[in-house]
Amino acid sequence: MEKFEREIRESKFAELMNKHFAASSIPKGIHCLSLRLTDEYSSNAHARKQLPPPELLPLLSNNSYHHFILSTDNILAASVVVTSTVQSSLKPEKIVFHVITDKKTYAGMHSWFALNPVSPAIVEVKSVHQFDWLTRENVPVLEAVENQNGIRDYYHGNHLAGANLSDTTPRRFASKLQARSPKYISLLNHLRIYIPELFPNLNKVVFLDDDVVIQRDLSPLWEIDLGGKVNGAVETCKGEDEWVMSKHFRNYFNFSHPLIAKHLDPDECAWAYGMNIFDLRAWRKTNIRETYHSWLKENLKSNLTMWKLGTLPPALIAFKGHVHPIDVSWHMLGLGYQNNTNIESVKNAAVIHYNGQSKPWLQIGFEHLRPFWTKYVNYSNDFVRNCHILES
Repeated sequence: MEKFEREIRESKFAELMNKHFAASSIPKGIHCLSLRLTDEYSSNAHARKQLPPPELLPLLSNNSYHHFILSTDNILAASVVVTSTVQSSLKPEKIVFHVITDKKTYAGMHSWFALNPVSPAIVEVKSVHQFDWLTRENVPVLEAVENQNGIRDYYHGNHLAGANLSDTTPRRFASKLQARSPKYISLLNHLRIYIPELFPNLNKVVFLDDDVVIQRDLSPLWEIDLGGKVNGAVETCKGEDEWVMSKHFRNYFNFSHPLIAKHLDPDECAWAYGMNIFDLRAWRKTNIRETYHSWLKENLKSNLTMWKLGTLPPALIAFKGHVHPIDVSWHMLGLGYQNNTNIESVKNAAVIHYNGQSKPWLQIGFEHLRPFWTKYVNYSNDFVRNCHILES
């Protein structure tokens, strides 16, 4: 009986490992889309046209417009975020999207939005290498994170080697695997902390993750009085769901570490990244970026013993005292974790967020939650069709 239980347990851990690798891989169709659009950029002048056209360039820094920022290397996901935002808006003519991507994806991303305009909204596509401010001097910690072999091994290595699985539960093991997603050492994932410097002329922006879908007009976000705070965000400590909506600092930090125990409160409420309204004027008066860098360095020095999971923990520290809670109906989380997510709640949320491993563009995405995302995929598009996106 004991042997049988051990085999079941080992099978469960193997299943979690397989899911982790499936979540970290790039689907063939999405890879195809990127390659074909990159080729199109080389061969088709229309795919290379300036975005936005020269006469609209002044609007990129016009604060009477609603500015959205999206940082991603996933062209299909970017198209869904932008399309769903524009189609859900009561004032699409007031929307300006700033899409930031990496150097290898830039040509394909530019091609997509040049060939598939979302007028009357405006879209700008920029690569990280086109921002003069993003120098090694300004982002030294991130260079260390990306280049240090130990860190790369932590995120890309064999996660079962040397692991004592008898000391953990499948749920804890799943959380550890999620913490080792390679995206967490990507500069694109950390860019949000540099928004005030990357967009020096903007006063207020909404930042969106690439795994969200917009289902309601977001223009009222610009009317929210943040009371002098920097970050309007949904708090994630007010629900009963232990995966998503009952998160306190104790869920993210190692309070046996003396620095963590000294500076943080384990019962402090956490908040969500993925749909945030940022007051950049207030932000520029703070030392949020310096605090973020300082704690990243400390965690590197401590060999990642202060926290494991990605960009949110250092942000929880850096934005401490700078967060204004917004109503939970603005941002529903957990669609990449929760197979039993309430469909009515999904329908009523302004923004739904597929945070977690089961992204809607992956085969491991939850079938009943995927249609909220796929409704914004243009399956009649030649590139999407020829790459057999999400065909079973």
